[in-house]
Amino acid sequence: MSEVRIAAEPRTEFGKGAARRVRRAGKVPAVLYGHGDAPRHVSLPGHELMLALKHDANVLLTLQTEQGDQLALPRAVVRDPIKGYLEHLDLVAVRRGEKVTVDIGVTLTGEAGPDVLVDQQLMTVSVEAEATHLPEVLELSIEGLRAGQSLSAGELALPAGTALAQGQDPEQVVVQGLGQISEEQLEAELVAAEEDLGAGQAGAEAIAAEEAEAAAEAGDAPEPEGEGDVVPETEAPATDGPTA
Repeated sequence: MSEVRIAAEPRTEFGKGAARRVRRAGKVPAVLYGHGDAPRHVSLPGHELMLALKHDANVLLTLQTEQGDQLALPRAVVRDPIKGYLEHLDLVAVRRGEKVTVDIGVTLTGEAGPDVLVDQQLMTVSVEAEATHLPEVLELSIEGLRAGQSLSAGELALPAGTALAQGQDPEQVVVQGLGQISEEQLEAELVAAEEDLGAGQAGAEAIAAEEAEAAAEAGDAPEPEGEGDVVPETEAPATDGPTA
């Protein structure tokens, strides 16, 4: 795994306004948690941090603080949803030799069998490893994968010192092999779907007609719309002339 040294300046101002000022200065507000210590608020150089996270989401950071160096791992990264720049970072403090649980991306290797579509259902897997020896990726071979065959998390090639985390089900499917559908099969499925849709609509119309007929026989037929109560015409009262 990669390890990056990065300067961490203490923050004494908090809130949205203070965070905006930090970002305008080209830095990223962050909070460091862990080991039972009170949260530590720091600001990190934005460009260096962006480059570090670009290559490895679980990059090991050596924070250079006023109290000395502190190892930390990214725990939650908040980005601007439109521009993508870093807005905030939560870090967890770690020690060398300490075991941590992280999510690692899965990379597929090899070639599936002919006419097989590869459906990757799980992009990351939760593992436990030493904080300073986290794998960057986990490899899973799909060499010769057949249609109908699946590969689970327990079949991943884990490096030495890395194991599936307790909450990770080893039977969870990572990759499923699917058979390709020919044009004839696809067309037949579309025709069948249209026939089912037509039959369902016809059935609904028949049920509605039967219900209306039954209501009419029972004398509950609805009255025609648009006809209200008939009010007899009345003549206006006669007057002797204009009134004041």
